[in-house]
Amino acid sequence: MADRRSTGSRWRLRAARVITVVGVVAAAVVAPPAASGATAATPPPYLTLEASYGTGTVTNGWERVERYLDTTTGFRTEGFPADGRGDQDGKRVTYFGGVSRPSSGRFLLYSAPGWNTGSVTTPVLLVHGANDTADRAWANPGESGGYGCGAASCPSTGLMQYLSQRGHRVFAVGFAHKQGDNLMQAQIVGDAIAAIKAKLGVAKVDLVGWSKGEMSTRAYVSSLKPSWGRAYAGDVRRLVTIGGPNGGYDYPYAHGWAHDFSIWPECGGKVNAPSPHSHMTCYGLYTAHPEFSMTPSGGQDNYPGQRQMLARWDGTYGVDGAAQDWYTTYYGGQGFSTAGSGIQAAIDAGSLIAPLHAAGVPASVTTYLLAGGSADIVGIFNENRGPSDGVVFISSALDTTGIPTVGGKATVATANHLELGWHSSAAAQVATWLS
Repeated sequence: MADRRSTGSRWRLRAARVITVVGVVAAAVVAPPAASGATAATPPPYLTLEASYGTGTVTNGWERVERYLDTTTGFRTEGFPADGRGDQDGKRVTYFGGVSRPSSGRFLLYSAPGWNTGSVTTPVLLVHGANDTADRAWANPGESGGYGCGAASCPSTGLMQYLSQRGHRVFAVGFAHKQGDNLMQAQIVGDAIAAIKAKLGVAKVDLVGWSKGEMSTRAYVSSLKPSWGRAYAGDVRRLVTIGGPNGGYDYPYAHGWAHDFSIWPECGGKVNAPSPHSHMTCYGLYTAHPEFSMTPSGGQDNYPGQRQMLARWDGTYGVDGAAQDWYTTYYGGQGFSTAGSGIQAAIDAGSLIAPLHAAGVPASVTTYLLAGGSADIVGIFNENRGPSDGVVFISSALDTTGIPTVGGKATVATANHLELGWHSSAAAQVATWLS
């Protein structure tokens, strides 16, 4: 049967994770203390500090986690799959006040040890990728268990500890929606920077965006925003993208059959990721799941952030002709076991790659691009049509279209997409660029 699982179950269970990839509580207007010797900036009036969590509550080596609310009209609660796979989990539920589906106007600001005492003057804000958290991405790559970090053995510390131990003043943002709209998340990146400036009395912050985090960091500095949003405030010194789809990606449409098994409930899928298909046959049952669609469907749109990263690469690396229903998955139509509208329809429904290229990064923001060169992520079907980190082509991660001031480009040949955030060579390169 065409719907039989043709390869092992381990990689199917991991396939979509990559694409995707605290106790005093108080409510008050933002007015945190400035670092010693610094003059605090005036906090923006639209930001409210709702809660702060510290010793006894915060885990994974962070010193503090704060929850902020941006009261600007325009933020909303985005769509979540009804089965709960996209909900906040673990400590994040506590940080978000017990709310598992928060409004996207709320965010978490993590502070690392030394956030106010580090010797490196310019603080750094770390921005995580899809279906991830600041905890797993930057502080404890092993939080999701074995293989969750892209390797058989996961470390218990990450880039946060690496930078903090070398004198960097490290912060990280946690988004309300794990697959959310990158334009709203770009506004949150600006909010997090404003909060850091208020704490430390500094004029500029460095940004590090990993995978999908590249989209919101780049949109922020490029003033690509919602109609109600604020433009770039001129407060970023350096931008580092790690495995970022600067030239877009098409992995879900190139490898949709393998990708779907980890998503479709009738196949046993539970991963929080969108499908390129509207219908699929699993064990003889043909079903529709608009809640997992890459494009708005059936009144639902739960994965806008993934759609915004799409770009076609079939003209460069072709399409995986060995995959089940490969033609209709990529170009749209009814296949033997699946049906979908294809990648171009999804791009037309809201990709941000071309708008980001057109908007351009300001010349004042020196940009660094880091790629992974090892397509060996444990547990997934790795991108095999060209040189990649397993998910994003190297030529996309290092694409400098719209970036006038390139400070450096590098490829860590031994790191895959999920290892880039904690691999020792990647961490050393990022630290060098930030110094």
